Formats: sequence, C-alpha cells, structure tokens
Amino acid sequence: MNENSSIKGIIFDMDNTLFDLVEAKIFACSAVVQYLEKGNSHELFGYFRRGKHGFESTENISDYMKDSGFFSEKNFLECCSIYEKEKIRSVKLYPGVRETIQKLRSMNIMLSILTDAEMKNARPRLEKVELFDSFDSLFTYDITGWKKPSHRTFIHALDSMGLQPQETLFVGDSLVRDIVPSKQLGMLAAYAIYGDRNPEKDRDNIMERPDHVLRSFNDILDLIRNGI
Repeated sequence: MNENSSIKGIIFDMDNTLFDLVEAKIFACSAVVQYLEKGNSHELFGYFRRGKHGFESTENISDYMKDSGFFSEKNFLECCSIYEKEKIRSVKLYPGVRETIQKLRSMNIMLSILTDAEMKNARPRLEKVELFDSFDSLFTYDITGWKKPSHRTFIHALDSMGLQPQETLFVGDSLVRDIVPSKQLGMLAAYAIYGDRNPEKDRDNIMERPDHVLRSFNDILDLIRNGI
C-alpha cells in the first residue's frame, strides 16, 4: 500500500458498482417475455422498480402476469426459473474490476462488500463473476439486519472489520444509499457514477457530496496511489 495513504480498508457496494445488475435484470425480463410469447420486457422490468415487493422479488412477475391477464401457477413458476437463471447468466463485471481488486489485495488493504441483497442472491452473483473469494467479508441484509442508508448497516461492517470510519473508503453507485450515510459517519466516499442507474430525483438536493467521483472502477487505484 502507498505509505502516504491512510486507507486501511475499502467497502464496496455490489450491484451496479461491481457489475450492471439492471442490465442483467432487463435481459432476464426479456427471456420471460420471450417464453410467454406475449407482453413487454420493459413493462415487466417496470414492475420491479415500483418498490411494492422490492427490487429482488419474483412477486413482481406474478403481479405483471395477473395485471396482463395471462397468469397461471405453472407459467409463473417456469417464468421465475427462467428469470433467475437468465439474471445470473447475464451478470458481467464492469471493465477493470477483476484486475483492480487483485491489485488492491496485493496492497494489503482489507476489502469487503456491503449490500442490501440477501446472501442467497449475493453469493451466486459473486460466484458467477468468480470474485466470491476475493473479499475479506460479505455483509448482506440478512447478516446486518438493516438496509442502506441506515447507519447501522455501515457501523456493523466497520465494527466487524475492526476499522475506524476515517481509515475506510466506501465505494458505491447511489448518492442516497451509499454516499450520504458513509460521509455522515466520517468515511471517505467514492461515487461510482459509471454505474448509477437510479432516478434523476435521487441526485438532487443531496446533503453530502462524494470525496471522489469514479468514471471507471480502476480509478480507485489512482486514489490509493495518490495517498487519499
């Protein structure tokens, strides 16, 4: 590690920071619509973004099928299977992620993930991109008991890693759920703008601004080398 850097650990968001989960979900929705031979993939994806059941829940598929008038239990179960398989198959790392993680590990920096996903969803994605064993810790919603932007989930990660906020860098794509709470706790925050697929309104009237803006994932290396 650069001796001028005070950073001892980096905590990463996972979805849309390491890989584009939105794109993977859109591909999965397309596969469902193709199986049904009716409907619209973008309309189906819109059901996941409503917030009614949560971004991960397949109950969104059920609602879509019922509202569209072609629900059956058999088709629903098959659609769920297709959706989950295609979603995982479509998960691909952003450019430079694997190489950057490898270089950071060689610098003896603690690396962890803090995600709102549950372990049953997080682990398969990380295994798909062959990064599950590249992190010292994986903190999921079912482990911490809280979702971002709650400070409690960040504090759980910091305490578990034995780190102080001022010696920790948080990297995430959401200004609201990642940047604001990590800054409020005294962490350095790097905004992964390349992966931000959140609504425009989420970028307005933000109470805290990131310390750094990442145009690509490997920009993290420059921050560490420059002694942030």
